[in-house]
Amino acid sequence: MKNIALSSTHEALGAKMVPFAGYNMPVQYEGVNIEHETVRKAVGVFDVSHMGEFLIEGPHALELIQKVSSNDATKLTIGKAQYSYLPNDDGGVVDDLLIYKIKEETYLLVVNASNIEKDWNWISSKNDVGAQMKDLSEDYSLLAIQGPKAVEAMQSLTSHNLSEIKFYNFIVGDFAGIENVIISATGYTGSGGFEIYCKNSEVKQVWDKVFEAGKNFGIKPIGLAARDTLRLEMGYCLYGNDIDDTTSPFEAGLGWVTKFTKEFTNSKALEAEKAHGVENKLVAFKLDERGVPRQGYDIVDGQGKTIGRVTSGTMSPSLGIGIGMGYVPKVFADIDSKIHIQIRKNAVPATVIKLPFYKG
Repeated sequence: MKNIALSSTHEALGAKMVPFAGYNMPVQYEGVNIEHETVRKAVGVFDVSHMGEFLIEGPHALELIQKVSSNDATKLTIGKAQYSYLPNDDGGVVDDLLIYKIKEETYLLVVNASNIEKDWNWISSKNDVGAQMKDLSEDYSLLAIQGPKAVEAMQSLTSHNLSEIKFYNFIVGDFAGIENVIISATGYTGSGGFEIYCKNSEVKQVWDKVFEAGKNFGIKPIGLAARDTLRLEMGYCLYGNDIDDTTSPFEAGLGWVTKFTKEFTNSKALEAEKAHGVENKLVAFKLDERGVPRQGYDIVDGQGKTIGRVTSGTMSPSLGIGIGMGYVPKVFADIDSKIHIQIRKNAVPATVIKLPFYKG
């Protein structure tokens, strides 16, 4: 089990630590609902330093990225980030990721913690163009400062105007007394804020100054459990739950980041799949009665026949109802379609809805 740089800090704060993706991670501090509400209404800080960071550099960096990723990275300018995924050769998804254009021939790829080794090996296997690759995952920390008060609470820590950094844009600048920090207007919560990339040796100073700056804004540390409820309320996919090596990106609703303006891994087959149409779709649903849908529960039709399974589910802290996502045949995928979730002996009625669940 690997430790992140601030493990002892989280333990001192009373965090419940759990193994997650090979790392010892803080899952909660005060409790999921309190932490969730802090992010929705004020500002909270997640330590997500388990995430992976790869630097792709040199004259062939873009060529490699274009080859392995589904989105069109030629659209990136310096200071912009892009959501994308790595298709495999069999119609599934190696991982979803963020791609940052740092300089003209320098890109940062941010990948899921559980897939660091797999992604590195996959991208390396496709690198016949001579792009320079560096795995920075063990040297860098990542703090997500999320919530509607994030801009106001953090402004004193930088000379840059945080309110001017648009969504999916970033700057490299001073933050919390450290130079060359990536301040990125991205996040996994739907409540705004920033993600801060810095070296492991710098993260304790950043953490301390962030909490000092945020103390009048109700800032709190937030664990991975609340991160999961927050992302689910927005309908953001979680790799390993909602997408994996066997998932069709079109069934998963990732067509919007699949650009056939270029050739990339398995693009011909994916283009044919798009033209042909998919049989199943990832849908969002809310329970019509009390209950909590959980990953792995069966989705059934009105006659009790299994038609799919829940990939992510929870009791929504913001809405007070059971919500979830899962794959069903296309005939059940229209908005307002009626399905049932098998919770123990009960087939609990549910309605397919349009995302996001939470509209702040």
